[in-house]
Amino acid sequence: GLVIDGRTLEHVLHDSLQNVFLELTQKCRAVVCCQATPLQKSVLVKLVRSKLKAMTLAVGDGANDVSMIQVADTGVGISGQEGMQAVMASDFAISQFRHLRKLLLVHGHWCYTRLTNMVLYYFYKNVTYVNLLFWYQFFCGFSGTSMTDYWILILFNLLFTSVPPIIYGVLDKDASAEILMELPQLY
Repeated sequence: GLVIDGRTLEHVLHDSLQNVFLELTQKCRAVVCCQATPLQKSVLVKLVRSKLKAMTLAVGDGANDVSMIQVADTGVGISGQEGMQAVMASDFAISQFRHLRKLLLVHGHWCYTRLTNMVLYYFYKNVTYVNLLFWYQFFCGFSGTSMTDYWILILFNLLFTSVPPIIYGVLDKDASAEILMELPQLY
């Protein structure tokens, strides 16, 4: 691992040493920056995000972490003794740092699978309906006649775009939380 303090980080974040610093950090399992200013934290996240083209996650528990949380792709705020500023600026909020693992490995996995399956569902729902309209135009001689009453179309869209996501979002879990916690590579 690599531990770097705020004064050293000040020098590293200048243009001449950025690439060397990023090469060094890629060879480490963990990089810890201590006593960094809020500006240094946000610049470091921007640097990793832009140069390495990596997805970034920022975790903070106080007002000094707000800029870092806002710059990251995903921000997690920890509510605690330092106030609620980090929680208010974050995408997700947790009460203790130990909940971060479950948030990422379990809920992140479930959210990802639900979103991908729902995108496919909406794609096929719309392809099916447009396919019906396409073939109906051959049947009616391309007259522009409406195949269904407008109320039926509204109810079709209401029924097939609201009910399945609710049911799917509540019931779909491709793997149990215990398995996802034991096998992080599933994420």
